[in-house]
Amino acid sequence: MTKVKPSPEKRSRGRPQLRPDDETRQIVYAAARHEFAANGFAATSTETVARRAGISTKTLYRLIPTKADLFEALVSDRLDRFLSDVNLNVASDVDIETALRAALMICADLTLDAEVVALQRIVLQEAGQFSDLAATFYRNGIARTVTALADWLGGQIKRGEIELDDPIEAAGILIGMVASAPQRAAIYGGIPLPSRSEIEQRVRTCARLFLRGCQVKEMNSH
Repeated sequence: MTKVKPSPEKRSRGRPQLRPDDETRQIVYAAARHEFAANGFAATSTETVARRAGISTKTLYRLIPTKADLFEALVSDRLDRFLSDVNLNVASDVDIETALRAALMICADLTLDAEVVALQRIVLQEAGQFSDLAATFYRNGIARTVTALADWLGGQIKRGEIELDDPIEAAGILIGMVASAPQRAAIYGGIPLPSRSEIEQRVRTCARLFLRGCQVKEMNSH
């Protein structure tokens, strides 16, 4: 008698595999960046963000309970991805000016990034009505960038390359020199952000001024 071969096990159809929450959050952040930039913080609703992200508002509220939480998470995520992708520990076999220029370029990549400037514009526009926005942006944006550069400067102090009384203060000054004027021009004047070559030139000037100053040295009399 011929044996009947068992039929292969049928693939279970069931429900499709759910997307991981972390992946969904990234989609939400992308949608929120667009909505905030287009409409501002006050006029953006969680419903429009959810719709653009292709999820239900119930899912959005489960992941991120409020619009303020969404903005804070968006800024934090931008910084987290930036800080995870870069390393301010520039190679030790280069001279201090080259190393400082490299570190400042890394900071400029963040502070003069179009997406970051757009978020800063939202903060300035909405700060009067939503005061926590400014604190969120400062805490998760400006302060973390200054701290990263200050840590790098501290390393150069330990190596005997530079002398500073306050690395945090110096880091704030350096980032201000590199980014403040172009940021203000973009936010208040609608002027395009500088090109890569213009940023590199600005960084070279800032590094030279910081390390050498601009005072003409007196010639020794013979």
